[in-house]
Amino acid sequence: VVRSSRMLMSDSSAAPVLLERPLPGVALLRLNRPQATNALSLELQALLSRYFSELAIDPEVRCIVLTGGDKVFAAGGDINSMAGVGAIDIYKRHTERVWGPIQHCPKPVIAAICGYAYGGGCELAMHADLIVAGRSARFCQPEIRIGIMPGIGGTQRLVRAVGKVKAMRMALTGQPISAEEAWVAGLISDLVDDDQVQAHALELARVIAAMPALAAEQIKEVILAGMDAPLEAGLALERKANALLFASRDQKEGMQAFIDKRPAQFEGY
Repeated sequence: VVRSSRMLMSDSSAAPVLLERPLPGVALLRLNRPQATNALSLELQALLSRYFSELAIDPEVRCIVLTGGDKVFAAGGDINSMAGVGAIDIYKRHTERVWGPIQHCPKPVIAAICGYAYGGGCELAMHADLIVAGRSARFCQPEIRIGIMPGIGGTQRLVRAVGKVKAMRMALTGQPISAEEAWVAGLISDLVDDDQVQAHALELARVIAAMPALAAEQIKEVILAGMDAPLEAGLALERKANALLFASRDQKEGMQAFIDKRPAQFEGY
């Protein structure tokens, strides 16, 4: 594993997010506040946002894996930074701008989760396109228990992932659900043993990174855009995106390789 030296802090091991390059075409972002159960401090959010902005335009990166520690993914927002803050101060933080590069990242994102993903940690996980969870993982939107509500997409992404009644139950009770319940509800894509979470996520990332990058980006864009569009509008987006890919070199290579019965060599163009 090669660790990036591009950190906002002089001591990279103390940075709240670490960037690694474990496989060709794959970037791994690791939340790194173990002393605070990876609570999403303002500094951590800013650095995560910066990394996603950089990786989105890095031609060497075709898939991003986001992970935390072996016991916890992220415990949620940093309550100490919010307890005495007023409404205007919270509004002026403009979290939608900080989280925008994550939300709008054109490249496939995989969240690899061990332990609990609570509050903002659950919301962060739901920004990913695939979620690999260990059997010990727990998901929760506990904001109601401290007098507030999910504020980084928890009410909106959760209902789209698991449906109204399950989202209501999680948000109104603040009670966690198990990894098994998350799997049945459709919140996660892969359920594996705890010691296999990162390896499984990296294998998925390796497979995706080996695919034609333009096709992967178009698939992600059309699925996300079509989720909230009428069926006919979504189908129109799909037809146009599919036609666009016929202008790519990778389409020519992929089809010729199929005809030649040989492995395709995709270049990302």
